[in-house]
Amino acid sequence: VNTFFSPKFADRSDLFEGLEIWKDEQFRKLQGKIPVIFLSFANVKESTFLGAIRSIKFTIERCYAQFRYILNQNNLLSDDEHRYFLATNRDMVDSDAKNAILSLSEYLYRFYNAKPIILLDEYDTPLQDAWAYEYWDELADFFRGFFNSTFKTNQYLERGLISGITRIAKESIFSDLNNLTVVTVTSDLYSDCFGFTEEEVFNAMDTYGLTNKKEVKQWYDGFIFGDQKEIYNPWSIINFLSLKKLDTYWANTSSNALVGKLIAKSNRIIKEEIEKLLLSEPIITKLDEQIVFSELYTKNEAIWGLLLSAGYVKTLSFDISTRQYKLIPTNIESYYILENQISSWFNKVSIKKNDFINALLNDNIDDMNELMLDITENIFSYFDLKSGNKKEKDTAENFYHAFVLGLLVDLKGKYKIRSNRESGLGRYDICMFPSDVSNHGIIIEFKVMREKKERDLDETCVNALKQIKDKHYINELLAHKVDVNNIYIYGFAFKGKNVLISGGLYSEINL
Repeated sequence: VNTFFSPKFADRSDLFEGLEIWKDEQFRKLQGKIPVIFLSFANVKESTFLGAIRSIKFTIERCYAQFRYILNQNNLLSDDEHRYFLATNRDMVDSDAKNAILSLSEYLYRFYNAKPIILLDEYDTPLQDAWAYEYWDELADFFRGFFNSTFKTNQYLERGLISGITRIAKESIFSDLNNLTVVTVTSDLYSDCFGFTEEEVFNAMDTYGLTNKKEVKQWYDGFIFGDQKEIYNPWSIINFLSLKKLDTYWANTSSNALVGKLIAKSNRIIKEEIEKLLLSEPIITKLDEQIVFSELYTKNEAIWGLLLSAGYVKTLSFDISTRQYKLIPTNIESYYILENQISSWFNKVSIKKNDFINALLNDNIDDMNELMLDITENIFSYFDLKSGNKKEKDTAENFYHAFVLGLLVDLKGKYKIRSNRESGLGRYDICMFPSDVSNHGIIIEFKVMREKKERDLDETCVNALKQIKDKHYINELLAHKVDVNNIYIYGFAFKGKNVLISGGLYSEINL
């Protein structure tokens, strides 16, 4: 869009000759004739509000620098406007930053006698980090003013195009913008414009002499936009055509960080469903495309809406009567990226991770305790582990639960790992079913110490083990033909970064 309309590319009609748009005389007359203000917030990935605002201002500063040539036209700007133009940089006050694009629109209108088109790409990247690093309210307040002046009250705006992976709603970010047309992954409008169609991909492969179309389809196809069922990831396809190698080229760092945090702190149901996806099993759920960041920990529909819009999952079917979607990983590439969100937590402790697994499989309690304590002290933050009230206690247990599940990822093939499934009179936290029933069956229960009810972590461990026995969690292992004398149970007790593990052979533990 930028290249077609911007006067900077007025002499590049060769880029469009032979394309569909060039067949229309009305559009040919517009090429290179309309000023374009093009901003991208793709690099605004900061852990603090001040860092994010400064990065946004730097983006605006670079945008202004592209149009410094208009300062050379006499009488275009007043003295005050000339000073404002030069002062629009990373050190400007927030109020000036909110109105900077509005002012630039007016200047360009005077210069070209044409209202500009404003393009804003990856508008939600800084907002995702604002949520992840807990400065959402501050940044949301800035964006309300920025979006209002840029897209709502801007009388010099010809058209605007805002793109991102999340449709943010109910957060008052766009509360004043009633002039938007919203297009999501389930919309039919422009459904073939957000990626490459299968015909385009296969034609390109023919041009490059590549024949492995079935594999490419499995890796990069699967994105569904409205009524378009065969859309390929364009970034991945471009890299594949260049390098001629199947790999995970697509990795949106911001959304991946967000997904990783959601998995770590999500509730029991989400973790069960993530587990199904990693086992290539479809899940059936409702979803909400309108992302409300404050609900991501508590509203499952919002999480699945984010994962769908971010490209991690796709819809197999939709039941209009129940409003439920059947979801699976979009393709092989998205499956690996989703899987890596768990395993990437442990890159810094990969050796200890393997040692912990060996200690668990060999019932070495001492090593399990030493390694787990070392891991938690080195990679957990206190924020992740606080557990004062019941909600925080549940969050802490969810965190540990997801963390240990990640430790066990490498056992896939040797063990079928299940979590939060019914067995006996309750729901166990983690149960490990051996592929070879002559190997150990293992049950793990997590408990955050309740200071008002338990004296120390030892008592918390005892309560965890007692729950396993009282609720007969071993029943599912027994049904799996695992001998009762080959079942091991463990209680994981936590308080902040302090951890204690106890347990052993089920038949030898008396409580």
